[in-house]
Amino acid sequence: MYDKILVTGATGFLGRHAVPALQRAFPDREIVGVSSKDGDLTRLDETQALLDRVQPDVVVHLAAYSGGIGANRSWPADFYFRNIMFASNMFEAAARTRQDGDGVQKIIYTMGGCSYPGDATSPIGEDQMWQGYPQPDSAAYSSAKKMGIVAAEAYRTQYGLKSTVLVPGNLYGEFDNFRTGESHVVPAMIRRFYEARLSGASEVPCWGRGIAQRDFVYAGDVAGLIPFFVDNDEETGPVNLSKGETTTIKNLSESVAAAVGLEAELAWDTSKPEGQLIKIFGVERMKALGLECPTPLDEGLRRTVDWFIANYDTAGDGLRL
Repeated sequence: MYDKILVTGATGFLGRHAVPALQRAFPDREIVGVSSKDGDLTRLDETQALLDRVQPDVVVHLAAYSGGIGANRSWPADFYFRNIMFASNMFEAAARTRQDGDGVQKIIYTMGGCSYPGDATSPIGEDQMWQGYPQPDSAAYSSAKKMGIVAAEAYRTQYGLKSTVLVPGNLYGEFDNFRTGESHVVPAMIRRFYEARLSGASEVPCWGRGIAQRDFVYAGDVAGLIPFFVDNDEETGPVNLSKGETTTIKNLSESVAAAVGLEAELAWDTSKPEGQLIKIFGVERMKALGLECPTPLDEGLRRTVDWFIANYDTAGDGLRL
């Protein structure tokens, strides 16, 4: 049993869900959550200092620099550099703690489903990960995150550092990044539709044609599965964690509009990018482990909208790390 668990990115989107989930699952273990205020994980020396200070047995490595299609197109170098350093530095620093036989025993590393090939066939199984290049709009980010799989295998082979790579689907939920121009589709819609309702707008713009298909998964469900992988040393991953259900962007927009009470017309701007048209995740491996993501989309959206409205004055700040 691992007694001390360090969670990086604990004040970020998934981290805000994961820390309470770990505390509920392991009431007798020490859960230490840290953010960028506790160390710059793009620097190896600061990453090493963090591990030396906390001395965890397991690192749940959630720290990431992420955003929507617009942000990825504007700042691809930032997304590449920060994320590849987050992965490289944590695996290297963790390995260095093991020189005396103790130190970090395991890393749980999360990456996005956008790391799959841009032309992957849905439902996308884990065996497709290396069969092509990621979708170009976010390739800098997703390629950097994908290197975590390589790092996990390399450090397992050379240092005996155990690891599990998890691939959440299209996450949504409370604590997401709702900043205009940076957010993913669900928080972007929630903010735009809610503000349109407040302003009394008669028409609200939406990107693309609404035909793209996605597999949305509630962040609380994914967070609730992380404790399973803390003690399961046999499953190295990657393992998709998602709902495994299809939702078109048009259907999503209608569900979000209903959740925020918007009655305006939705106007589709076909000049805007839609990303990969079909991206549904295969969840057979997850289910074979006896796991599921049970929250229905409408219920998850209701929780997310309720949180956003209650925190509207500060939700625009968004938390990425």
